[in-house]
Amino acid sequence: MTLTDEYLSYPARRYGMDHSLYPWSDLLERSVVKWPNDARVALWVTPILQWFPLNAPAKPFRPTGGLTMPYPDFRHYSGRDYGNRVGIFRILEVLKELNIPASVALNSAIARRYPALMEHLQSHNVAYIAHGVDMGHLHYTGLSAADESAQIVESLQTLREATGQPVKGWLSPGRSQSFNTPSLLARHGIEYCCDWVNDDMPYAMQTDEGVLYSMPLEHESSDLSLTFDFFQDEEEWLRQTKARFDVLYRESLQYGGRVVSVPLHAWISGVPYRIGKVREALSYMLAHEGVWAATAGEILTAFRPAGELPDA
Repeated sequence: MTLTDEYLSYPARRYGMDHSLYPWSDLLERSVVKWPNDARVALWVTPILQWFPLNAPAKPFRPTGGLTMPYPDFRHYSGRDYGNRVGIFRILEVLKELNIPASVALNSAIARRYPALMEHLQSHNVAYIAHGVDMGHLHYTGLSAADESAQIVESLQTLREATGQPVKGWLSPGRSQSFNTPSLLARHGIEYCCDWVNDDMPYAMQTDEGVLYSMPLEHESSDLSLTFDFFQDEEEWLRQTKARFDVLYRESLQYGGRVVSVPLHAWISGVPYRIGKVREALSYMLAHEGVWAATAGEILTAFRPAGELPDA
């Protein structure tokens, strides 16, 4: 069968990117980023709190960790809820012990359902990242812009009222977005999102509603991906986390400041046989000279003056 000329016509084909959200650039040729006190690496630790509804829809897809057994799936539900009842407290104790600030990403359902947990988080003086309504409310093309906007508003209003913080960061449930998501986030006062996994450093997105920064929250070697996608254990997580730090720390000497993010799903990393590896990984990083432990917002504030991407 012969292809038509129309099939081969693609108006966005050009050097660089095929969209206007951000330009193409080479990480190793960008302007040098300097962190406070000449730190080489910004260490960003993000505990993640999630609520998986028992009756969550299977469409458009179940996020990683979603309930899979026939309703009511109490086994998996309670396993995920372990993070909110037990795991998060272990993680916070490790961060307190090591003097590492926490950027906690949480569903707004957590704020509604667990007031005692929210009170405990407030006592730790953590920063917050909105993580959608719950793990059953995904963002995807097919969801109307009005409905998606309503979910964003519900999540942000709930968390802003519960925490007293402006909440300027966003992590979508399942890291799933629609074509409208970046613009809608910018419209509702979000300054950075953590969904995109195509860089080791922050970068600016130009949306229809203004600038939105992408923050490099690790995905491939996260506790969630290694456990559920690659079926690897906590020893592998520790090895890969150290290796990722080593490369970025080494690069920082030649190319300027780097970001090492450590997402910690409370229902995964907060269990007894993994929490020791979390402490070991973070202690290993802090033992190096020039490691700045900071929240996502602090990192973005330090990045903005010198970290804009060059024009394509």
